[in-house]
Amino acid sequence: MENRRILVIAGSDSSGGAGLEADQKVIAHHRCYAMTATTALTAQNTLGARPRNPPHPPSFLSACLTVTLTDIGTDVIKIGMLASAATVSVVAHHLSFPLPRPRIVLDPVMVATTGAQLLPNDAVRGLREEMLPLAEVVTPNLDEAGLLLRDAGIEVPRGQGVDGMVEVAGLVQGLCGGGGVLLKGGHVPMKQEGEGGKGMVVVINVWHDGNRAVVYESDYVESRNTHGTGCSLASAIACQMVCAPDVGVVEQIRRACEYVDGGIRTSVEWKLGGGSGGSGPINHFHDGGGEGRVRVREWPLEKGGGGEGEDDWR
Repeated sequence: MENRRILVIAGSDSSGGAGLEADQKVIAHHRCYAMTATTALTAQNTLGARPRNPPHPPSFLSACLTVTLTDIGTDVIKIGMLASAATVSVVAHHLSFPLPRPRIVLDPVMVATTGAQLLPNDAVRGLREEMLPLAEVVTPNLDEAGLLLRDAGIEVPRGQGVDGMVEVAGLVQGLCGGGGVLLKGGHVPMKQEGEGGKGMVVVINVWHDGNRAVVYESDYVESRNTHGTGCSLASAIACQMVCAPDVGVVEQIRRACEYVDGGIRTSVEWKLGGGSGGSGPINHFHDGGGEGRVRVREWPLEKGGGGEGEDDWR
């Protein structure tokens, strides 16, 4: 196996569907080498999470990062839940490498599916001020993007549809320095009008790097098994960075989106967990299912500038 080293800094999910456990499955599927630094422990099942344990002591997290980075090293770093302001500061200190630093994918896990804020306000501020400038790719969902903007004193736009997402992604990107933002819309699928006026429900993700906006569209899949999709997408992007370093970030994101789409499609019939209304995991070890299902389109940055032609998709 080539040296495809990925360091994951995140919390543990005892159910195996999200967090470090999901990250390692994604990385194993892509035949990369995973290392971990645990920020928090959570007791979860398909019905939800119980109150998590206090974050790991910063000194222990610092020791994990020191021994890993000074010996094995890493090519890409994927960051998930950081749990506390002290955790944010420790991670930021260790990742302030002299340039060139390893590529960093930051999934700012801050808001639960229920809408509850997971991080205290001082941790949100620390993440915004200390972590966003370090990351090459930041992957907030709509709620997390809104939290980052409000913390920065920026009014969250009320625009709807793709134009609204592009505007939000651009504002968050302005907080990131040189990195880009992949704004995830999977929790809020959109209805697009197709031929004959028939509606089609799609999932939209928007990439914004400050100079261009790219829209990723895929057909919405009705499934109860979507736990950990955000963690899995960020880790899949990290894997593409080391598996296909020459194709560029737009294509790396497309491939990662197809991987997650396939994971959802091939787990629809899974029945892990006995409770009604629960959310099970996706299939991290599928042999395909998402190939060719993610459509990509450049989106003009002028408000309302989205094209109408099907030929714009690729």
